[in-house]
Amino acid sequence: MSRHADVVHRLQRRLACHQALQDPVREPRNGLRWLPELRRWQTARLERSFKRFLDDPRRAAAARFFLTDVYGDRDFSQRDADIARVLPTMQRLLPSSLLSTVADGIALGALTHALDLRMAEALGQLSPNGRKLDAARYGEAYRLVGKPLLRERQIALIHDVGHGLGGALRLPGITALLRMSRGPAHAAGLAELQGFLERGVAAFKQLGDVEAFLAEIQRVEREVAARLVADAPDPFGV
Repeated sequence: MSRHADVVHRLQRRLACHQALQDPVREPRNGLRWLPELRRWQTARLERSFKRFLDDPRRAAAARFFLTDVYGDRDFSQRDADIARVLPTMQRLLPSSLLSTVADGIALGALTHALDLRMAEALGQLSPNGRKLDAARYGEAYRLVGKPLLRERQIALIHDVGHGLGGALRLPGITALLRMSRGPAHAAGLAELQGFLERGVAAFKQLGDVEAFLAEIQRVEREVAARLVADAPDPFGV
């Protein structure tokens, strides 16, 4: 199997996994009462953890892209539907490196959602009548869920997505290609997918040192994870 065919196959598998996880019939935990509050709380937590990036003019766009398009509380079902519908065309037009980045972005979203489902389930066990989440209750559910290898995989995928977008900037004519495809993509109903690629490439174009940015995100998230496991008094005060 060629590298390009292998990437396409990986994209198909990750897309199917993400769609299955989001399906309320196949995955009834999507209806858990704690899930919306958990996602709201985690979005606010990430905003605080990413404040140093959001306050930096060069890194703000890349940080916001992660929060809104990759790692945050967003419904990715339309983007996934776009990709599934045009995958035959995508595999002919897009280079393997960019397809791989899309696959990593979907994998990160799927893994994040899978962990959220486990967390919502744990919160239901710990506090069946609770309504508001705080750091102490979050930490208790986090330790109950465990899954350190999956947490580390989640952090590694953050790097993979960012590294792929940084690498896309070296592709000849990538900015012009995305600009020219904007009209046809919108006409074909592919606005979500087009927007994902455009926002990612534009954000990382402003960034400068991509690897330093990604390394700092990974360091912060690993420290938060370690402090949560250790039941530290202020796990998010990194």
